[in-house]
Amino acid sequence: MIARKKLVLTTLALMLATMACMINIGGPAYPTPAIPVSTEAVESLNQAIQTAVAAGAESGVVTLVITEAQLTSYLAFKLQAQSSPFITNPQVYLQDGQIQIYGTATQGYFRATVNFTLTAGVDEQGQLKIELTSADFGPFPVPDGLKDAATAIIKEAYTGALGPIATGFRLDSITIADGAMVIVGRIK
Repeated sequence: MIARKKLVLTTLALMLATMACMINIGGPAYPTPAIPVSTEAVESLNQAIQTAVAAGAESGVVTLVITEAQLTSYLAFKLQAQSSPFITNPQVYLQDGQIQIYGTATQGYFRATVNFTLTAGVDEQGQLKIELTSADFGPFPVPDGLKDAATAIIKEAYTGALGPIATGFRLDSITIADGAMVIVGRIK
């Protein structure tokens, strides 16, 4: 009888320990090296925006360069402020005309690395155009509304970053390469 109770208690303890742990079920690997997240990078983004806007006020042309560290840090702090973000531990890579976003998605007791690829361009009205070109959520199904959520986050970052001039601003071009996104536009 005592041996049976020990077996039941051991089995119960193992089940509870398993339930308390997250199980990593794979997904695409994060690229290396990892991009550090820092408040300094967010501050440097804010400073770059202020400098670009001040120069644009004089010349009418705004040129803003955003780095992977700045965008990764900005996204990380934005997601941390949400009660249940769709990803955690974001990493943003700006290469070959694409925005590659990696992160960790959690569903129940399962955790997987996810990746989605966006392209950014300019529409006929000089507004930001975002397109989700691929999504890899490992073994998880791609969440409904992912395209809308990803687009909303990038647009919010764009309009939030440019602040009050965003409505009086017309984009000319967006170039993404070598770890940077260069945004060029004109103040209307």
